[in-house]
Amino acid sequence: MNVRDSEVICGLLQKAGYRICADDHNADIIIFNTCSVRKHAEDRVWSLIGSYKGSKIIGLVGCMAQNYRERAFQRDSSISFVVGPQDIHKLPDILNKFNVKSLLERKIWETDGTLRPEEIYHTDFFQDKNHAYVVISEGCSNFCSYCIVPYVRGALRHRKHKNILDEIRKAIDGGITKVTLLGQNVNAYQDGRVNFTKLLERVNGLSRLKEIDFFTSHPKDASIEFFKAIRDLDKLAKRLHLPLQSGSDRILKLMNRGYKVKDYLALIDSYRKIVKGGLLTTDIIVGFPTETIEEFKETYSLVKEAGFNAAYIFKYSTRPGTEAAKMIELKLEEVNKRHKKILDLQRCISKGLKSGGTDAKN
Repeated sequence: MNVRDSEVICGLLQKAGYRICADDHNADIIIFNTCSVRKHAEDRVWSLIGSYKGSKIIGLVGCMAQNYRERAFQRDSSISFVVGPQDIHKLPDILNKFNVKSLLERKIWETDGTLRPEEIYHTDFFQDKNHAYVVISEGCSNFCSYCIVPYVRGALRHRKHKNILDEIRKAIDGGITKVTLLGQNVNAYQDGRVNFTKLLERVNGLSRLKEIDFFTSHPKDASIEFFKAIRDLDKLAKRLHLPLQSGSDRILKLMNRGYKVKDYLALIDSYRKIVKGGLLTTDIIVGFPTETIEEFKETYSLVKEAGFNAAYIFKYSTRPGTEAAKMIELKLEEVNKRHKKILDLQRCISKGLKSGGTDAKN
């Protein structure tokens, strides 16, 4: 999502007469498009901003901007402007307000926007000349207890399917042959009578397009119809990323995920029966507050049973303002141990599957 937002920003600024520099040292303006999902990502941004102090107009854009707002100037006085995800369309006008004399003194922040103008997605700027990321929905209304996205990206909003198809057609005219549809929860997409499956069917019918992918799905919105679309649509990649997060029902409830372990296992069983040989990947959070060793073992056992082709395995990261931030955290030493153990397991499974081993789950 942030890659696409960065492309949108580049497209907007190029149309306004700004030029992208191949070397950041030659740039007058440095814009950090940021993520707040994990603390490590934020720490890296603060460190990088420090390396440009005093020599550039520095902007903080994206989720960190929305999270910190005017407090960002207190955190680092070298920042000149702060712009939230729903306000990126204002960047050309914001930059036009700066001049050489005022670049170190003037402070501007725009973090009150609630809706992006549709036209920002039609600047025709893509980093890859063959592949395009296409946003189909913005924000999230799930409020998983560990996640800051609803607070910085706003409630779930779906783009009109006609606008999405127009964007893809225009990208195809520019030489794009592959698209990845993006949303915090793509399979919750709904525009009138067009749900995500029907949108996939319409995108699949576009001529000259060779491959379709999407990211990411939520188990509570997955369906048999959805799996059949993956199987039947010839341009759609035969893979599914379906975040699990935990193998414990108690932890899943604390996370506010909206499903139980048995539901998840039934889903992946259906997926594998319908999409023969389809790849399956997932997300796991290790060391969620109050997670017991027995509950960790449940997650470990589920990963072993499921035999995912790959998994993104994260240590729990506290996000201020979320419900989970109010809970008692585990000791980092214990979290590190659990993370290593399940990471080693998944590496073994992935290696076995890649080598064609039949005993990868054991």
